[in-house]
Amino acid sequence: MGSQRTGAWTSKIGGEPTEVQPPDVGRQLTLVVSDAEETRPVQEVLPGAVLVPGWLSFEAQQGLVEDFRSWALPPAGLRRPRMPTGHLMSVQSVCLGWHWSPYAYSRTADDTDGAPVKPVPDDLAQLGRSAVAAAYGADGGYWPDAAIVNLYSPGAKLGIHQDGEEPSDAPVVTISLGDTAVFRFAGVDRRTGPFVDVELCSGDLLVFGGPSRRVFHGVPKILPGTGPHGIGLPPGRLSITLRETGLA
Repeated sequence: MGSQRTGAWTSKIGGEPTEVQPPDVGRQLTLVVSDAEETRPVQEVLPGAVLVPGWLSFEAQQGLVEDFRSWALPPAGLRRPRMPTGHLMSVQSVCLGWHWSPYAYSRTADDTDGAPVKPVPDDLAQLGRSAVAAAYGADGGYWPDAAIVNLYSPGAKLGIHQDGEEPSDAPVVTISLGDTAVFRFAGVDRRTGPFVDVELCSGDLLVFGGPSRRVFHGVPKILPGTGPHGIGLPPGRLSITLRETGLA
């Protein structure tokens, strides 16, 4: 099955298969939280865009990193996606449920080995449902059928873009692990400034839906050495983005 989006176009060259490097504990810092330190509050960054700091426990983060290492293995494993222009993205990515390559969805990893995409595990889909409930107070029947899991090595970034390939208006759920990321919002009808930047630390949850579902956003910077010690990642950041696509 090919693209599920009319007019979508992808690179004919294909992506570049990669693999996850071993954890580099020496370059990860231990986060020491004082008992007197105030918990960061839940924040509505934009209408419908909610940041829930410290949503995942350290143990839950470790578990997701371990899961990621299995998702990243071929077939349909980790790769650097290639833009239609031929440019390789700096992030490394693996998809579950639906395979996304700029700018189309398919059921097979068409830009690498052509293998069927691994399914979204039920426990990950349930985590997405819990995330929506944490942000909005109710899950609204949310059940994601796609996950895009991005690994940001030091220096990687994600340009300003809009999640526009999905017919569904269901919220986008992003779970951040490892090094802190600067997450940048533009506007629903513009990719230029003024911007709203938020820092996503390891274990933070960001959900954007409603009036902000189609907001332009990106990740211009990862703050090196800010992730928790022993999480199991190489230096950098891992993001797990869950979506209910509305595709058949």
